[in-house]
Amino acid sequence: MVGEPGGIKQQLPNILTLLRFTAIPVFAALFVSAGSDAAVAAGLLFAGAAATDQLDGWLARRWHVESRFGSIADPLADRLMISVAAILLWRDGRLPWPGAFIVIGRDLLVVVGYQLLAPRGLAIGVTRLGKLGTWILYAALTGLIVTDRGTDWPLWLFWVGLAIALGSAVQYAVAARRGLGEGDDAKGRTKTRRSS
Repeated sequence: MVGEPGGIKQQLPNILTLLRFTAIPVFAALFVSAGSDAAVAAGLLFAGAAATDQLDGWLARRWHVESRFGSIADPLADRLMISVAAILLWRDGRLPWPGAFIVIGRDLLVVVGYQLLAPRGLAIGVTRLGKLGTWILYAALTGLIVTDRGTDWPLWLFWVGLAIALGSAVQYAVAARRGLGEGDDAKGRTKTRRSS
């Protein structure tokens, strides 16, 4: 039962993740409605989404209620929120197109990679470098959203966060390749034992 304390603990991290999904169109509407001015309301919502990103994972680990849904939906909500922010900032002239393109491309690769690995039973955990890159990107994009166009410091922070995020993408690629190799080796050993 969700009404019982144990049920609340089990559901709350996933509820927070779902709230991040519902916040994406609201964030986009607030950003667009601000026009060329600093989108403070959108920035506050974006920062709140970043906070729930940290909170839901922490609660799931603390209460030992990690779920398959959470492992899929939590990073997907992050990727969508950050990609939408990157597109809107590029459209508004606050983020250079290469930055927006790299963010979206990396996020697509992560999502597609997960879809390819999941059927094989492989799960690539989030690394500390990946989390650090996400935190810095959230901070940088929040700065770009709430400051006037042409403010430099959020953009410098964005490039730092993007470099770290790309480094984490390399980590994920190496881990995925290693996992696939180990899986193929295990299948080969199984076939050899069966044929002998």
